[in-house]
Amino acid sequence: MRILVTNDDGIHATGLTELARALCRVGEVLVVAPERQQSAGGHAITLHKPLRLDPVALPDAGCPAYATNGTPADCVVLGCLAFPAPPDLVVSGINAGANMGEEVLYSGTASAAMEAAINGVPAFAISVTAYSDCIYEPAAGFAVQLAQHLSEVRLPPDCFLNVNVPNCPVEEIGGVSVTRLGRRSYVNELSRREDPHGRAYYWFTGEAAEIDSGPGTDIGEVAANRISVTPVHFDLTSYSHIESLDETIGRLRLEAPGGK
Repeated sequence: MRILVTNDDGIHATGLTELARALCRVGEVLVVAPERQQSAGGHAITLHKPLRLDPVALPDAGCPAYATNGTPADCVVLGCLAFPAPPDLVVSGINAGANMGEEVLYSGTASAAMEAAINGVPAFAISVTAYSDCIYEPAAGFAVQLAQHLSEVRLPPDCFLNVNVPNCPVEEIGGVSVTRLGRRSYVNELSRREDPHGRAYYWFTGEAAEIDSGPGTDIGEVAANRISVTPVHFDLTSYSHIESLDETIGRLRLEAPGGK
C-alpha cells in the first residue's frame, strides 16, 4: 500500500513525523508537506506561482519526504501527480488541535483529505485535541489500524474520514464512535495594536461556543474520551431546501435593467 502523508502544521511538525513513522509499518510512505505552518488555511490551491519540492530528512522516519511552498491541498496534488506511482491512501495529520464541527471548513488538515477524495483517492484526516503537550501515540496507533482497514474496505465515493483523538493516554480512551459533525460558533474579536513605528496592525482571535455537542456528535464523543470518526462528503448542497426555494427563487425571471 502506497501512503501519502501530509499536514497543515508544516514539514517539521512532530505529529507529521510520528504519523509517518507509524504508517511505515504497514505501507510504502511518501511525505509531502508545506514548508511552513498553514493551519486554518482552508482548501486553497496555488495557481499564481511555481510549486517546488525540496527533499527533507525526517528524524528516524525511514521514508522519502519533501517540503513544498504550496498549500496542504497542493501537497496532495503533487503527491498524486509528481511521482511515478499515485498513492492508494492519503493520510493528513497528525494535527495539533481538534478539527470538529465548522472547523472542518477552515482546516488545512481536513482540506488535504478532501482534495484526495476529489481526486478519487481514499483519505482520512487525523487530529489530537490539544495544541500543546500533545500525546500523539494513540492517534498514530489508530491511524495504522484505520489505514489497514481502508486497504480492505473502500470508502464511498467523494467521501473522506475526519478523525479526532482525545489527548490522553491510550488506556483512558473509551473506544471509537462514528459521528456527525457538531456545531461550534466562534465569538470573534479583532484587536488593534501598534508596532514600534506607530503603524496599526490587527490580531484576530476567537473563542469557541458549542451549539450542538451532544451524544453522536464529534464534539460530544471526544468529550466522553472516545475517538470520533466522521464521514465527510464534499457535496455541500442543502437538498432539504431545494423544493421550498424552487417555489420562490425558482419563479424569478431575469429582466433587463430598468425593467425593460
